[in-house]
Amino acid sequence: MLKSIASRLATELTVREAQVTATINLIDEGATVPFIARYRKEVTGGLDDTQLRLLAERLVYLRELDDRRVTILKSIAEQEKLTPQLESALYAADNKTTLEDLYLPYKPKRRTKAQIAREAGLEPLADSLLVDPTQVPETLAAGYADADKGVADAKAALDGARAILIERFAEDAALLGRLRDKLWNEGELAATVVAGKELEGAKFADYFAHREPLKSTPSHRALALLRGRNEGILSVALKYQPDDTPITQRSAYEELIAAQFGIKDAGRAADKWLLDGVRLCWRAKIFLSLELELVSKLKDAADAEAIKVFAANLHDLLLAAPAGPRATIGLDPGLRTGVKVAVVDNTGKLLDTATIYPHEPRRDWERSVAILGALAHKHQVELVAIGNGTASRETDKLAQDVIKAFPQLNLTKIVVSEAGASVYSASELAAKEFPELDVSLRGAVSIARRLQDPLAELVKIDPKSIGVGQYQHDVNQSQLAKSLDAVVEDCVNAVGVDVNMASVPLLTRISGLNSTLAANIVAHRDANGAFKSRKELLKVSRLGEKTFEQAAGFLRISNGDNPLDASSVHPEAYPVVEQIVSKTGRAVKQIVGDSVFIKGLRASDYTDERFGLPTVMDILKELDKPGRDPRPEFKTATFQDGVESLKDLQPGMVLEGVVTNVANFGAFVDIGVHQDGLVHISALSNKFIDDPRKVVKAGDVVKVKVLEVDVSRKRVALTMRLDDEVGTAVRSGAGRSDTNRRQNAKPASADNSGGAMAAAFAKLRGK
Repeated sequence: MLKSIASRLATELTVREAQVTATINLIDEGATVPFIARYRKEVTGGLDDTQLRLLAERLVYLRELDDRRVTILKSIAEQEKLTPQLESALYAADNKTTLEDLYLPYKPKRRTKAQIAREAGLEPLADSLLVDPTQVPETLAAGYADADKGVADAKAALDGARAILIERFAEDAALLGRLRDKLWNEGELAATVVAGKELEGAKFADYFAHREPLKSTPSHRALALLRGRNEGILSVALKYQPDDTPITQRSAYEELIAAQFGIKDAGRAADKWLLDGVRLCWRAKIFLSLELELVSKLKDAADAEAIKVFAANLHDLLLAAPAGPRATIGLDPGLRTGVKVAVVDNTGKLLDTATIYPHEPRRDWERSVAILGALAHKHQVELVAIGNGTASRETDKLAQDVIKAFPQLNLTKIVVSEAGASVYSASELAAKEFPELDVSLRGAVSIARRLQDPLAELVKIDPKSIGVGQYQHDVNQSQLAKSLDAVVEDCVNAVGVDVNMASVPLLTRISGLNSTLAANIVAHRDANGAFKSRKELLKVSRLGEKTFEQAAGFLRISNGDNPLDASSVHPEAYPVVEQIVSKTGRAVKQIVGDSVFIKGLRASDYTDERFGLPTVMDILKELDKPGRDPRPEFKTATFQDGVESLKDLQPGMVLEGVVTNVANFGAFVDIGVHQDGLVHISALSNKFIDDPRKVVKAGDVVKVKVLEVDVSRKRVALTMRLDDEVGTAVRSGAGRSDTNRRQNAKPASADNSGGAMAAAFAKLRGK
């Protein structure tokens, strides 16, 4: 019989069943993954957040699978066709595809040709010819002609008998499984350009005559091919044999079907008729069905990989180093419409705005410098954040002149990604916060704030609008949203938030909270002043004990009544700290941050039946460095003066840049020319790597060499191997050892390397 879901999950995750059972209970009780990962280590046996996310995802799948299994068993039983063997097979099915294969012969369907033939009494004819192929089909079929039953003659009888056999062949679950596996492992995905679409579909030129193994087609290429098909540029098909194969030659797939039912070419009277039925079954029924299914499977796998890439990039971007609570000027660059200026204080509160026109057509440079200098002086600004959109390099130059003109201000300028800023500016949230402010000025506010704290600002934007994915608009949108929401939740809870400073969108992402509770917290804060302790959260409307349990550890209160409220120590674990205070005779304030003292404590001395060693060790770590931020130290890239557009680039230049996006085939780097360059995976390291994230992540500051520039098509090929020879490194693997060349280098036709890779993917970043 069927194993329990907990047992199956334990096998999949290679953990103990007790761990899985405990976790399922917590999830069913409403506990979130961040809460379970951080505060229920003893219960789960130390499962980490990655294992917990996978467990939660698979739990949903297996429950759906079991629900479907029950429905199928009931349906077949009601038909009185449920045999012990079939029941066992249904219970043994460990995925939805196998389950549906088994159900196919019993699934209620519209009247088929086979069904009509059975009703006309033609099944004995089909069975007779299959069992004894020595019989002459036409002679035997003549006896089944019956105009009253709709069988006009022998030919009609044979057509009906063939329909019965085709349906029987096509609904054999074991056979379907073998055919599916064979086609997945041996089939090839082929693409050709649709006649007359060559110019319109130039960006898909690499796929105008393309063919590669189905199962090894990488995510980005599968999505490119399918996008080309959806746009009417490419014709994409699954191939199971060479195109020049004679039409009369039986395929290996037809041979499999024939062998399954004992059909062969032995010169007997009915052999050809039976083999023709096999061919028709494969080519007109099974293959067409499997082609749709396997291309869909490829799409699902490509979606999953693309979503994984997007999630990883989003995680890195959200956990990028914050510049910190420092007064900042945000500049949203523009030409004719001017540069929008917003000044925010160290808490992100808007202080001042302006619009300046340093660029074409006004070129009011000196006045713009003076205005920025005056604003910086008035509000004691430390940082200047410049959006990386149109005119960003020109505006970066303006900021440099401000720094030179006012050295006493000690300003620091940083170019930041403005991805999604326009989405925030036009949002209901921005309109509510700044009802009187122009949309473009709201963008400048967002740019300033995302330099201070990327996480706090980016949570206000739909993750899909941040633009760090590949083919993000082509993938399953509900799965994408679910995955990205999980990433945002994990990142926000990993950092924690100051409950007296956090916005509603930021609080909404905290474990246990939703938009209503987040709004209630802010409303309570506005009405009653800052929270002095975590306990006061229980006074917030609709925030009960269960929600408090889930959220409290991630909500911080600085300078409150209890020093522990500023840490990630959960209120339920305060008794552990009180025990330490009692045993050592030191106050909490004396303990917090005293590394020498804390290192002298033994965690085992403070464990009990409720708080085990993992929890106590976490508490001691937090007391050592309370409220520690897991994000890295803030660093900035310096763009080279004089390199402001593609035409300023020259092969061989070594530049500093910021990684903006990481895909499976390489990394995109902003080098300050309004067009990100691509570092192909083979040019990321002198060592062989199979995943670009092992070398770089979004937000990293890196040095790159320019290999190739195509100004007309806005494409730049870069390398992080600074000793690579210009024009040869990405294509041929120059600059690597022979071993690495063999491992990493692939012909351009196989992986679109070098300029071809840059050309193929610069337009396909999903933005």
